Amino acid sequence: MKSMPHEFAIGGVYFPPLLIAGIFAVIAALLTARLLDRVRLSKHFFYPPLVLLSLMIVYTVFIGTFIIKT
Repeated sequence: MKSMPHEFAIGGVYFPPLLIAGIFAVIAALLTARLLDRVRLSKHFFYPPLVLLSLMIVYTVFIGTFIIKT
């Protein structure tokens, strides 16, 4: 059985998997927020920055659990 790496090496610098998942989560949350703005659904939220933060957390957990799998 092939084991997954515990860190990612980019140019000789080691990065933890949670950091990589967080970076992808920020990008995905920004794209989702932009899509919500485009279809005018963000006007229904009381505090949109809190929704963006919540999306980042949900995407980080999802990417870290199902895609990176450390």
